[in-house]
Amino acid sequence: MFGYRLEARTAVKQFAAIFRGTSALTFSAIKMTSSTDHILSRILDELTELKVKNSHLEAKVDSLQNAATLPSPSSFARRQSSTGFTALGAHSFSPSQPADFALGTSPPPQPLGPPAHPLGGLPQTNGPSPAETPELGAKKLPTNGTASPSQPASTSSTAGYYSSRVILTTYPGQVGIKPLPLNWAAQDPKQRGPVVASRHPNSIRVRNAIGAYGGSYSVYRSLAIAMGQLNPNHRPDYTNTEPPFDIPPNPSWFDPSKIVAMDPWGHLAPQVYRSEFESGVDIRPTASLTKAHIKMPELDKAQQAGVFPIDGKIVVKSIRLPGVAEDVDPGCEVSVSKAAVDPVWYLPGVAERLGVTEGALRRAIFEDTGGSYPELLTRHDLKVFLPPISGLTVYIFGRPEDLRDPTKEVTVRIHDECNGSDVFGSDICTCRPYLLFGIEECIKTAQRGGAGAVIYFRKEGRALGEVTKYLVYNARKRGTDSASNYFKRTENIAGVKDMRFQALMPDVLHWLGATNITNWISMSNMKHDAAVNSGITIKNRYELPEELIPADSRVEIDAKIQAGYFSATKQLTEDDLKHTVGRAWEDIDH
Repeated sequence: MFGYRLEARTAVKQFAAIFRGTSALTFSAIKMTSSTDHILSRILDELTELKVKNSHLEAKVDSLQNAATLPSPSSFARRQSSTGFTALGAHSFSPSQPADFALGTSPPPQPLGPPAHPLGGLPQTNGPSPAETPELGAKKLPTNGTASPSQPASTSSTAGYYSSRVILTTYPGQVGIKPLPLNWAAQDPKQRGPVVASRHPNSIRVRNAIGAYGGSYSVYRSLAIAMGQLNPNHRPDYTNTEPPFDIPPNPSWFDPSKIVAMDPWGHLAPQVYRSEFESGVDIRPTASLTKAHIKMPELDKAQQAGVFPIDGKIVVKSIRLPGVAEDVDPGCEVSVSKAAVDPVWYLPGVAERLGVTEGALRRAIFEDTGGSYPELLTRHDLKVFLPPISGLTVYIFGRPEDLRDPTKEVTVRIHDECNGSDVFGSDICTCRPYLLFGIEECIKTAQRGGAGAVIYFRKEGRALGEVTKYLVYNARKRGTDSASNYFKRTENIAGVKDMRFQALMPDVLHWLGATNITNWISMSNMKHDAAVNSGITIKNRYELPEELIPADSRVEIDAKIQAGYFSATKQLTEDDLKHTVGRAWEDIDH
């Protein structure tokens, strides 16, 4: 090992000596009084010779793969040192800098580039090919299929799947790197190309997207691989997974300004890009469609109260469960078509939508995901990013094709996740009541011959997260929980009152073709303005009826109305908010 290090140091010293000698010779030639052509010819010859020697030295240094535990700066970084690129550390991250402080089209390579490898190529896995690889890890698991403290998965269980060298990042122009073409708004799906984010052995050279499939669940996938329960080279069998209804292309799919936060072809990837998949490229769908029934106790009560009837098609009678008395009404269920969508960001479009430069966006994501995605900085040629966040679910009431029919009545509720209220019925906010109100209106619209859609975004706690949300609740309840301090409490803790950034929200509506909306079941001015600014027409806006607002959530709703939320019945001043006070904590013995 010491010999390898010594040889590497010697090679570097030789290169430095050659460079110094050549530089001195070059400057001497410039001082000569001979003809200019002769001088330029000498300089060109010397630079050519230097380039050849440099290339040989790089190959020699790179071939010393086991010279140290950590590789030295890559040959690619050395080659780029003369192109005007600077090390990442040279760019300080400061809010005082202008919006375009980060590089836009040419992010700098990291000081520590890709692992050294012969000829700058990427390594293949040392393990068997996907066809020969067992479905589980390299070592057999216990018979129950899981690791246990007494019989843990071996640390070598993944050794056969990964290369002996860790590829920290890649670079454009690197030998062996040739991304599949990806023309974001192309009308022909073949010309558009698939989104390939996999580091599968047959995909890592051609991948054209940064990130990983599955959003936040990509981390759980890595745990399964680490435990030996999942072969990272597993090839999905997409038999019978085709969508049960159509969401076909529409003009918005081919407008690069309309859809930038999801892949419009994502639900069709296994079918449209079947030949690429069968050739060995690991292509995964980023959306999927299915059909289902939903059942909620409030809908049972609404049907029994005559809000909407059982029609046998959209609303059907529930099957009586075993043990339920004959005189008990089993309630109803609602037939829906569903779509699950993972985020796929076209970075130039996302940056434009948010009003920042692409370079600033890339740098911010890199820094504030703990440096998890260095290719955001080193691969400026890759314009698509699969962020590690959750996506959305679409619930369609009525015929999906009616959503894109401008002659039909269309009702839409855009809803951002609130686990405490949506699932467990917390009364500190209006989320579950508004969600149910939106569902009821969609059902009634579908029964009138139109279509409705409830789109459920995973943006818990205004995208600040549930931990932050509960801290805000504590601050509110330990003080005077007044509407006048509603947003201030959040800003004091999180530094911002809302991180949902609704500018990306309308993309799913354009994907569905729902560009003419009759009934908009939302009070949010941010959601409304984002949709309208994207070219969607909204005819009627509906606020949450007073009888559906829980007493303790009056603080939230009044603060939002005063801040700009839609209300046809109330106008509030800042002074009015001081008189809206929420419930204090009760003392409960457990």
